[in-house]
Amino acid sequence: MIFSRKQPLAEKACATEAFRLAAFAFFAVLTSCTSLPKPDIMAQPESSLPELVSEPASEAEPNQEYGAFTEEQLYRAIVGELEANSGDIAAAGDSYLDLALGTKDLGVILRAVQFASIANDTNALLQLGLVWASVDPADPQPQLLLAIEYLEAGAFDRAIPRMARVLELGGSIDFSALSSRTGQLNPQSRAQLIRALEPLLTQFPDDDSLALAQVQLLAQSGEYDAALTALDTARAQVTQTAGTVLLETQILQNMGRADDAARVMRAGVKVFDTDPILRASLARLYISQDKFDDALEQYAILIAQDAENWEAVYAKALVHLEIEEYGEAESLFQRLIDSGERVDESRYYLATSFERQGQLERAIDNYRLVSIGTNNFLGAQQQATRLSIALGAVDAAHDWLQRVSRGQPRLEVLFINMEAQLLQQAGLPAKAKQLLDRSLNRYPGEVDLLFARVIYFDSIKDLASSEADLRSIIAIKPDDARALNHLGYMLADQTTRYEEALTLLESAIALNPGDPATTDSLAWAQYKLGRYEDALQNIRRAFAVFPDPEVASHMGEILWMMGRRDEALAVWQRALEGAPDDPLVTEAMQRLQTQASEDESE
Repeated sequence: MIFSRKQPLAEKACATEAFRLAAFAFFAVLTSCTSLPKPDIMAQPESSLPELVSEPASEAEPNQEYGAFTEEQLYRAIVGELEANSGDIAAAGDSYLDLALGTKDLGVILRAVQFASIANDTNALLQLGLVWASVDPADPQPQLLLAIEYLEAGAFDRAIPRMARVLELGGSIDFSALSSRTGQLNPQSRAQLIRALEPLLTQFPDDDSLALAQVQLLAQSGEYDAALTALDTARAQVTQTAGTVLLETQILQNMGRADDAARVMRAGVKVFDTDPILRASLARLYISQDKFDDALEQYAILIAQDAENWEAVYAKALVHLEIEEYGEAESLFQRLIDSGERVDESRYYLATSFERQGQLERAIDNYRLVSIGTNNFLGAQQQATRLSIALGAVDAAHDWLQRVSRGQPRLEVLFINMEAQLLQQAGLPAKAKQLLDRSLNRYPGEVDLLFARVIYFDSIKDLASSEADLRSIIAIKPDDARALNHLGYMLADQTTRYEEALTLLESAIALNPGDPATTDSLAWAQYKLGRYEDALQNIRRAFAVFPDPEVASHMGEILWMMGRRDEALAVWQRALEGAPDDPLVTEAMQRLQTQASEDESE
């Protein structure tokens, strides 16, 4: 606060007294920081921040001293507390950061750490950690703070020395935090990290989490044999837990030793009989081996141990559904619904159970009960609509979708697209066309509806109408790579307008580089223009990413026309192994082989 020389004496006295009272409040806050146990530096809830004291504990002395703090520093602290009480934690953190760096007072530093932790301000926490460590070098807490922040930032070379310092100062640290943050590291960086841990393993041979971190890092690097060896070495010092059992099991599974993994897991479950995570992992392992009865037994034990283990109830219901034990599945799904647990997922799979048994009306009713905004909502509406159309209730299906999407234009457009596709799949293309025409009158220029109508025109081979709608889309949205690709491929495949097709496809690939469908289309246009080398190069790129039968048919044809017929036949044969009698592959093979026979006979 700045006092004016012209300020009346009485006002100045009041302001001075207010400042003095606030100063008492500030010292009360610092006392709470320094006299109480040090806070958890990484997880301070906002509610734990001391409130700004509005009344002094005792009347201020006329010549109150402010310790080592200047009046300006006190003012900044008071502003910071006021900012915190008004909810502006970021501003409070900035104020206290400046004050901590200026005063190097331990109480101020701890208060600043509280604010920076709540605001998740990594830069501030790093600065404060360094200051704190210099002020109190015997305390492991600032070293822990720095280690964690360096880990979060991926600076492992800086984190590890700080971790070592924590242990040297008598603190403890969970090195599993290290391996939990290294899953995405490239192999070279992870190898460097493993080497950096070796001196720590020698220096602190009795630290369980350090030994396990080495095992986890080796496993992440795919060095499974080394990981198992390290785990065997660590057994003498590491206390066995459910976590170590899971770690060994995961390594064995990654090595393809599923039976050994199951053996280890079964032994672990006997030791840690009440650990739900371990038993649920064993159940999932059985499912991966198609041992459904064994999985059901484990889920039954979990439910017996805790009747409200809803994840086990849900998983058990899914297994029953998978092996077509519909009565048991439905009973468990209904129990979940009645208990208010995983209601929408249970509704969806309860409907699936009814559908598989041919109880279509009950299936429709339950699909429609899945709540909007949940993961299965769109899938449930699609299934309900498909089944309603199959039962001949086309109008009822349409009315339901309209009712659900009323007032939500984007959802309504999505439902129109879905309904049109389902009508076409059900052999009702005329109804699909009527729906799209009517909807485009309501939503003119809606590109998704135009594209849906393109699919309809494609199905009846109305090239001119497809092109008209595609050009409308491109006029509305010139960067629509989907429309550019569709029109370009259509022109290359069904007309002789190859140059025009190539121009469209080059625009599409520029907008969506690397897309295998567009790359395939581009290769097809190049092939039609006789640019075989360019076509082969692009079709190989597309096939490497998306080895689809259609791409295989194109690739084989390009190779055939280049005179590389053995390679073409090999590509087609591999495609047919994965998709026997695929019409695109068989058509290309028969057409080209027939043509070759005719050419030879002339």
